[in-house]
Amino acid sequence: MPTEYKLLIFDWDGTLADSIGRIVTAMQVAAQRSGHPERDEDSVKGIIGLGLPEAILTLYPEMTDAQVVDFRQHYADVYIAMDTEPSPLFDGVLESLEAFRAEGYRLAVATGKARRGLDRVLKAHGWEDFFDVTRAADETASKPDPLMLNQILAHCDVRPEHALMVGDATFDLQMARNAGIDSVAVGYGAQSMERLLAFEPRLAIDTFSQLHAWLGRQAN
Repeated sequence: MPTEYKLLIFDWDGTLADSIGRIVTAMQVAAQRSGHPERDEDSVKGIIGLGLPEAILTLYPEMTDAQVVDFRQHYADVYIAMDTEPSPLFDGVLESLEAFRAEGYRLAVATGKARRGLDRVLKAHGWEDFFDVTRAADETASKPDPLMLNQILAHCDVRPEHALMVGDATFDLQMARNAGIDSVAVGYGAQSMERLLAFEPRLAIDTFSQLHAWLGRQAN
């Protein structure tokens, strides 16, 4: 195992799981049901990674607290109805994560999902005990605040320079920067690689398997 990185931290939606389309649909249907204007696909993709209340207010800054609660419930109803089968993992994710575990890395998830939603998908994949620690947006500060990364580092007793954050959104990479952690930009998720490169990731990948190959080269 490379001595440089001991802890690998992953965003979920758009990084490990191909769930972006479901999120966009759920946001648009929630808007219809709550009587608010529907935002286009690019606008919704631009808020993926934030905690749900923060995402809603970014799209609809004029909303009252009560309207956010109402919209959030519509979103949850729609998403759960679509999520009877978990969103598929991207190609190479399962094999790479199993290899990382076998090679001795500590593994973590830092997601904009709520705890209930994260636990549901972890259970669906049989991963209740796979990761060393997971943090969800409704139990800590939303990205790009570094709090969830700081909590993960403390739990694993790993210094920032020995951790790597992997994500598909600017919020992931900005959060990593705020925590003093190197990042990997994922180009197949919610946001364009052009936007992600502005945050100077250590690595940019177009397939998940490239991360495993790159980490292997760091060991040589």
